Amino acid sequence: MEKQYNPKQVEDKIYSCWIENSSFLASESSTKPPYSIVIPPPNVTGILHMGHALNNTIQDILIRYKRMDGFEALWLPGTDHAGIATQNVVEKKLALEEKNRHTLGREAFIQEVWKWKQEYHSTITKQLKKLGVSCDWDKERFTMDEGLSKAVREIFVKLYNDGLIYRGKYIINWCPRCQTALSDEEAAHQELAGKLWHFKYPFKNREGHMVVATTRPETMLGDTGIAVNPKDERYSDLIGQTVVLPLVNREIPIVADDFVDKSFGTGAVKVTPAHDPNDFHMGQRHAMEPIVVIDEAGTMCGEIPQKYIGQDRFACRKDLVEDMKALGLLEKEENHSHAVGHCYRCDTIVEPYYSDQWFVKMKPLAEGALQAALDNTITFYPKRWRKTYIDWMENTRDWCISRQIWWGHRIPVWYCQDCQETVVAVETPTKCNACHSQNLEQDNDVLDTWFSSWLWPFSTMGWPEKTDLVNKFYPTDTLVTAPEIIFFWVARMIMAGLYCTGKLPFTNIMLHGTVRDDTGKKMSKSLGNSIDPIEIIDQYGADALRFSLIMITAQGADVYLHPDTFDIGRNFANKLWNASRFLLGNIDQKVTFNTLPTTESFSAEDQWILSKLNKTIEGTRKAIDLFRLNEACHLLYDFIWHDFCDWYVEAKKADLYQNDSPDKKSNALNLCSYVLAHILKLLHPFMPYITEEIWHHLREKVSYAHITESELIMASTFPKVDISHTSDDIEEQFGLLQEIIIALRTVRSENNVPPEKRGKALIIPAKESTAQWLQSQTDLINLFVRLDETTIDSSASKPTFAGQAVVKGIQVFLELEGLIDREVEVARLTKEINHLKGVASKVKNKIENPNFVNKAPEAVVAKEKEKYQGLLTNLEQLEKNLKEMSKE
Repeated sequence: MEKQYNPKQVEDKIYSCWIENSSFLASESSTKPPYSIVIPPPNVTGILHMGHALNNTIQDILIRYKRMDGFEALWLPGTDHAGIATQNVVEKKLALEEKNRHTLGREAFIQEVWKWKQEYHSTITKQLKKLGVSCDWDKERFTMDEGLSKAVREIFVKLYNDGLIYRGKYIINWCPRCQTALSDEEAAHQELAGKLWHFKYPFKNREGHMVVATTRPETMLGDTGIAVNPKDERYSDLIGQTVVLPLVNREIPIVADDFVDKSFGTGAVKVTPAHDPNDFHMGQRHAMEPIVVIDEAGTMCGEIPQKYIGQDRFACRKDLVEDMKALGLLEKEENHSHAVGHCYRCDTIVEPYYSDQWFVKMKPLAEGALQAALDNTITFYPKRWRKTYIDWMENTRDWCISRQIWWGHRIPVWYCQDCQETVVAVETPTKCNACHSQNLEQDNDVLDTWFSSWLWPFSTMGWPEKTDLVNKFYPTDTLVTAPEIIFFWVARMIMAGLYCTGKLPFTNIMLHGTVRDDTGKKMSKSLGNSIDPIEIIDQYGADALRFSLIMITAQGADVYLHPDTFDIGRNFANKLWNASRFLLGNIDQKVTFNTLPTTESFSAEDQWILSKLNKTIEGTRKAIDLFRLNEACHLLYDFIWHDFCDWYVEAKKADLYQNDSPDKKSNALNLCSYVLAHILKLLHPFMPYITEEIWHHLREKVSYAHITESELIMASTFPKVDISHTSDDIEEQFGLLQEIIIALRTVRSENNVPPEKRGKALIIPAKESTAQWLQSQTDLINLFVRLDETTIDSSASKPTFAGQAVVKGIQVFLELEGLIDREVEVARLTKEINHLKGVASKVKNKIENPNFVNKAPEAVVAKEKEKYQGLLTNLEQLEKNLKEMSKE
C-alpha cells in the first residue's frame, strides 16, 4: 500500500473495474428479492450542484447496502428534459449568436436543444460517475426518449377518454419572459413591498364616487365591475348602481359578493375577470365578460386609451397613476406589503392571464393518493412532511398542463381544419375521424415537464408494456428527494402510479434538506456561495465528499457547508488507510484463517472489540433501515477511529511486534483482519472507493473463509450481528479501564510530563472484584500511559508527590517523583497563571463594555463570552495543579 491514500490514483480505476464486472447490473431473472430506486432525474440544463451530490449519495448508500444485503438492487438512472428551463438556456445561448427561436423556426430550434441535451446529459453522467454512484447505466432513460414519449401519449389519451383532461378558457399563471403558462406550484409567491392606491370611480346617475383600492392600477383598464360584501352596511344602498370607469369611460355595475373582505382597503374592490383568478370566479358568478388588456408579452393591449397601447405593464402603471392624479381621482396611496407570484425559472413577476389551456382534473386522482397517507401505506422520513402532503392533497386544484413553448412533449391533439373536429390519439392520425379530411393541424403547445416526470417510476421500466423489468422491480421501494417538490413530483407520481398501474410507485419517501453555506444562505451561483462538488472531489476525493455530507446531515435537516467541512471525510479516510497499512504491513506472506481463535485465547480487548463491532453492526443496520444515515456515519466513525484505531490496534501492537509466541501474533492478525474486513464492509456504502481499494490489498495478504471470498467488496455480504460475541459486561469493564487510562494520560498532560519519561501509577479500587479485573489489565495500562509499573492496591496510601484523579470512586495516582522538577513546574505554572489572568481580565473588560456589547455583531459577542469562560476553566485547572504541586 502507498504511504498516503491518493483518491486520484484510485477512483477512476476502481469505477472502471466496477463497470467491467457489470457490478451495477440488476437482472430481471434474478431469484433474489427485489429492491429498486429510480433516480430523481437531473435537468439537462447544466452541471450538478451540491444538492445533487447529497441526493445521489443518499441513494447510493441505500442501493449498495441492499445489494450487499442479498437483494437484487436496481438503481435506474436518467435525466429530465426540463422544458421551460432548458428552452431558456438554449435561447440565451442563441441570443449570444444574435439568433432566436422564431428566426430559426420550430424544427431547427428543437434540433439546437437536442444538441444541448446531448452535451449536458453526457456531462451530468460523468459527474455522477465521479461521485461513485452505482446506477445500472444499461437501463438509463430520458424523459423524451421514444419509450417515455409513448407512455406520455398513452396516459394523455387515457385521461382524456376518462373525462379527466379538458380544454377551456381560464385564468392561469403566465410568465411574460418565458411566454408560457405555469402551474400554481411553478409560480411561487414572494413577499414584496408595494403600494396600495385608492381610486375614485364616479357614479353614473348621482353625485359622488366609489373609492376602490388596488395594488395593480394597470389592470383597471379591464375592470368590468365593482364588488362589495352584501353584509357591508356602508354600501347596501349602492348595490345595483353603475359607475363610470375612469380613463376608459366604460359603465360598470356595483355587485354584491361574499368573497369581498370588508376590512381590506375601502371594502370595495374592482373586478377584473381577465387578469385576476379571484376576479375571474366573481365575474363568472355575475356574468361579466372578461376583457383582456395585457398581452402575452406583458404589454398593454385591447380597447384602451391609445397612449397605453404597447406600453410595458409596469410603465403603464406609473403613467396611469399620474393620469388619475391629474384628474383628481387618486384619493391616496400607501405602502403595502403583499405576496406576488414569480416564475420558478426566470423569477419574472407572473401575470394572471385569460387563455385557452389544457387541464387535468386532480380531485378524482387525489383520492387514492390522499388515502395512502391517511392510512400510512406510504411513510415519510421525517414524518412531519406527512401533514404537509395531506394538506396539499385535501386542497388540490386542477393542473394546467399546457405550455406555450417548443421543447417538450407536444400535446397529442389534432384539429381538423375543415370540420373543426378534435382528434386525440396516441399515434399521429392521417385523417379526421369525422369528415376523413387529411387537413389536420397538431396543437402547438407542449405538456408541462412534470407530465412526463409523474410517470417516471414505471415508464422508465417499459410501461405501458408489461415488461420483465416492471414485473420484477415495480413498485419501487424508496424515493429520495427534496421537500420543495412534494407536490410538483412526489404527489403526482403517487396519483399516476395508482391511476396507471393500480399500485403505489413507492412506499418510503425520504426527504432531505437544502444545502446552505455556513451563514445559512441557500447555495446558488447568483450569490457566489456555491461549492462545486467536482472541485471538492478533485481536491479531497469522492469518499471524503460523500462521508462529510452525510455525517453532518441529520434526517430532513438543512446542510450547512464550508469548504473545510470536507476535512472530516478526508481525515477519516487517511485514518482508516494508515491503520490498514500498518496491519497489512505486519503480514510478510499471505495468511489463511478459517475461523476466529478460540474464545479461551481472547484477551479483554479482543472480547471488547468483538462486542463493540457487533453493536456497531446492529446500530448501523438499524440507522440505515430508518434512513438515519448521519447516525450510521457517527457510529462507524466512532467505532473505526476511536475503538479500532486508537484502542484496539494500539493494544495489539505488542502482540504483533513480539516474536516469542507465533500463536499470539497469529491470533492478533486473525482478529485484526476479521474486524478490518467487517469495517470495510460496513463502511463500503458510504465510502465505496477507499473500501474497495483496501479490500484489494487485504485479499492479497489475507484469505478469511466466508469473509473475504468476494473479489470485489461491493459483491460481498453486508455484516450481520453475531450475538455470541456481544457482552454488556465486557464493554462496561473495558470502558472503566479506558476511563482510568484517559485519567492517567490527562494527569501526565496537565503536569507537563515529558513523553519520553516512564513512570509509576497507583490505583486504589473500592471493590475487590474491580481490583482483580484491573490487576489483569496492568500491561495495557502501562502500554497506553507509558508506565514502567502499575500497582493495584485497595489498602495503599496516597503517594507524597503525585498527580491524581478519581474515576467512578476509584482513586488514580501518577507518581511524579523523577518525572518532573517540582520547583521548575511551580515556576512554570505560576507564570502561565499570571499570563492567563491578564488575558482573562482584558476579555472581561471587553464583554462588560456596553459600547462593545451593543455595537458588535451578536455572534462576535457570544464568541468573546465563550472565550472568557474557557479562560476561567483553564485557570481553575492550573491553580488546582499549582496547589497540589506546592504541597510538601
